[in-house]
Amino acid sequence: MHPIVRWFHQTASPPTFDRFAARWSRVFYVAAVPVLLLGIWQGLFVTPPEQNQGDAFRIIYIHVPSAWMSLFVFALMALYAAIALVWRIKICEILAMACAPMGAGFTLITLLTGSIWGKGTWGTWWDWDPRMTSELILLFLYLGVIGLYYAIEDRRSAARAAGLLAIVGVGLLPVIRYSVDWWGGLHQRQSVNVFGDNAIRPELIAPLWWMVVGTKLWFAGSLLAKARADNLLREAGKAWVGERIGGGAASTAGEMPR
Repeated sequence: MHPIVRWFHQTASPPTFDRFAARWSRVFYVAAVPVLLLGIWQGLFVTPPEQNQGDAFRIIYIHVPSAWMSLFVFALMALYAAIALVWRIKICEILAMACAPMGAGFTLITLLTGSIWGKGTWGTWWDWDPRMTSELILLFLYLGVIGLYYAIEDRRSAARAAGLLAIVGVGLLPVIRYSVDWWGGLHQRQSVNVFGDNAIRPELIAPLWWMVVGTKLWFAGSLLAKARADNLLREAGKAWVGERIGGGAASTAGEMPR
């Protein structure tokens, strides 16, 4: 067996995943904090005001990373769901369902910051613009996945049903990405690109990349932490869970001063 395939199968074991998630969730959290602080500091205090929007432009450092994460997390959720449906890997079911509430949070932040930004630039809190409307539909899809998951009592059946909805919903992602190009609307065209030219001044870009990297690191830590908690809940009653929790409690008790 190929070493990568072997590692994947070993990590998909609930006890192994628990150790993996416990270690790497902390690593991602620790890495995310300085990156996010640097991005916030540069975005608020270092970069100059934008020539047309002034300081109101600074909301881009929250809005754009959240918008990108709303799409990225949904695509990742659908990928985990597809792997779970094809290969029946329980950990992938758990990871897919752990993505849903965090993706919904990023989507909600995107809509709220977009509305605040739109009030200053368009003069209205909301317009049924193609980009805004399709992003709102994405939020409803996230809520649909969450609602379907908790509406079915059996966790594995619930994850499969909700995962199927996530897979079907992937078709919305290119609509959101290209809606402005296809239908126009108030929303500006893509002004920031990972590859290619950007429509905003170079000195305004650096904090954005720090925030993009920081949000992904924070998401990775949060995903592993939540998936680990869900994994322990599903495996409750298994011997390894009792040993892990009991060992942790014994270790904590042993470290307490007498």
